Amino acid sequence: MIWLSDKTAPNMKPIKKSYDIWWKSFTFETWKLALLASWAVTISDENENILLITAWFKETWVNTEADFFPLVVDYQEKNYATWKIGWNRFVKREWRPSEMATLTARLIDRPIRPMFPKWIVNDTQIIATVLSSDSSRELWFRWITWASLTLMMAWTPFEWPVSGIKISLDNHGDYIINPKTEEEKEAKLTLIVAWTLDAITMVEANADEASDEEMMKTLKKAHSLIKELCEAQNDYIKIYEKEFWIPEVEATYNKPDETVYDKIKEFLTNEKLESIYNKWKKEFQAELDKLDLETKNYLVDQWILNTETEAWVKQVCTNLEAGTCVDEKSVWALVYKRVKEVMRENILENEKRLDWRKLDEVRQITWDSGFLPRTHGSALFQRWMTQSMSITTLGGPDDEQTVDGMMPESAKRFMHHYNFPPYSVWEVRMLRWVGRREIGHWALAEKALETVLPKEEDFPYIIRVVSEITTCNGSSSMASICGSSMSLMNAWVPIKTPVAWIAMWMVYNEKTSDYKILSDIQAQEDFLWDMDFKLARTKNWIVAMQLDVKIKWLKMKVFKDAFIQAEQSINYILWEMSKIQAEVAPSLSPYAPLIMNMQIPVDKIREIIWKWWENVQRMEKEYEVKISIADDWMTTITATTQEWWKKAIADIEEFLWEPQVWDKLEWKIAKILDGIGAIAEFRWKSGMIHISKLAKERVAKVEDVVKVWDTVQIEVIQVDKLKGRVGLKKI
Repeated sequence: MIWLSDKTAPNMKPIKKSYDIWWKSFTFETWKLALLASWAVTISDENENILLITAWFKETWVNTEADFFPLVVDYQEKNYATWKIGWNRFVKREWRPSEMATLTARLIDRPIRPMFPKWIVNDTQIIATVLSSDSSRELWFRWITWASLTLMMAWTPFEWPVSGIKISLDNHGDYIINPKTEEEKEAKLTLIVAWTLDAITMVEANADEASDEEMMKTLKKAHSLIKELCEAQNDYIKIYEKEFWIPEVEATYNKPDETVYDKIKEFLTNEKLESIYNKWKKEFQAELDKLDLETKNYLVDQWILNTETEAWVKQVCTNLEAGTCVDEKSVWALVYKRVKEVMRENILENEKRLDWRKLDEVRQITWDSGFLPRTHGSALFQRWMTQSMSITTLGGPDDEQTVDGMMPESAKRFMHHYNFPPYSVWEVRMLRWVGRREIGHWALAEKALETVLPKEEDFPYIIRVVSEITTCNGSSSMASICGSSMSLMNAWVPIKTPVAWIAMWMVYNEKTSDYKILSDIQAQEDFLWDMDFKLARTKNWIVAMQLDVKIKWLKMKVFKDAFIQAEQSINYILWEMSKIQAEVAPSLSPYAPLIMNMQIPVDKIREIIWKWWENVQRMEKEYEVKISIADDWMTTITATTQEWWKKAIADIEEFLWEPQVWDKLEWKIAKILDGIGAIAEFRWKSGMIHISKLAKERVAKVEDVVKVWDTVQIEVIQVDKLKGRVGLKKI
């Protein structure tokens, strides 16, 4: 921090300003917290939400050899922000990041990273912390805006402000800005969008069967609102500059030496690079390694490659003084650049892809369904080499996931998990717990599939789907969603309609403004894209979308073209899916639990539970079932086999039975009334057998016919509900 010392710190005056944005008040404040960070900003709103974000930009001891931008984004949930002590009986401090914290960190990273210049290697860290929250809504989309402001105030080489917004479209066609959690659940469409003043950078969407038109209109509305946040950032920066002088930071770049790029272009001609086409992943990489070696040998022959000591170079490199010698480490980057350049030219000018497919052509798909005999549902999606094995498991109410983080505790009925083991991409590495990539992919799949699931009252199962990526050559997220849709159907889950997913990329020419959209990219093409566009659809509707953009330009026409091309691809995938699993399985797996919901009348709950849940415990032990009773007395019976399930249901139905005239059942004699008759009981109900109804002939003494604890066949002959009397006779 400028002019900061122990003596000056107490006298620093915070800079604070409020802005009216979206009819709400937001207050920006700096110089109050985290004084040693490169910069720190707190943002508060009228609902008492206070957010702190810090940025640190390392200028010394930078790894100049790094081949990537070392940007680290972390999001911290603080239980005190929502008045919670939190976690469990044994651990009370915040523990490892929750799924929501991980997704938030990814959400900040995706639109922020493209705003830095290429080849930069300064270590940069963003830490976002919630200090106070009214807990009525998730605040994580706001971090995009505050991260942008903090990085600009730290004077990093951050290009320009980018802001984020969450916007929902309700079922009445009205927009809700920054919706509450409950409003978001009921919305038809919810978008999280990151945008600069004139360019979109990221979109995350989930929808309840939204149309292309609704998606386009909501995107346009989001952009009109985002401009207010970007302008507020620019205004606050100007105010800060007036108060304090901001020094420029020292950015470090690891750019390859491009002095001999023209020589490499001469050597790596279009004809020579034909060798990389029509190759599968390992062959493609082997061909790149071969081209790298051949290029180095060519440069050595030209006396312009530094392969030895500086003294050796001075003796043999006649081009040294002209500055046309390069280090060996730069050659690979230049070969990579040339390969990318030729591949992009072939796509833009000739619509020629690496594997010779058409731009909108999806790779051949093969399927298998129900191939794991003891799981509740299974499906295998294979697109050329990429494989996703999706397994569905059904459980009872007690299997729901409790989500306990900073926000109020909630429950999840549907879970989708995604695993990406090293063998799927020919790698050897230690198996550890899932990372951000896995969490991001399974969250995306949950959004896409949750919309088509049946309501809990119609299908009372807890559902978990696991996608195991066994082989990957691009678009494994697409494979996991398609396979999971099939797996759900195979597991007897009555989804509304199958869901398919397509991953698309756009390649753009900045000089001519031409662009091409490619469907179903394989791994070899993955580094080419300027726009990464993923869309999940049913036959008629959008259910989820994800977008990341590298370029500064993106017109709405691109979206329209992408939607049209995606629909064609998805219809093909849905057609292929229908060949294997056209309908929901006709019956439940024999290994799946049987579940039934029963609405118990309030006046009958006592009879079902009995004292201290004695009756429930007896049935659970006797019939090997699990009985769950909700607050509204909806009772769910989960059994391991159909036989035990039927017995438990019959038991409960007996408790709920109301005597009707002509009913014939076995009753137990509970009491003898001398000279009068006997009292009989069935479950918790009792009735009177008059001595005249004990037998056809005259009975002199009750004990001559029945004794206490005898079980006898009884017929109901009278029911007086007003007086609560039941008349019986022995059959």
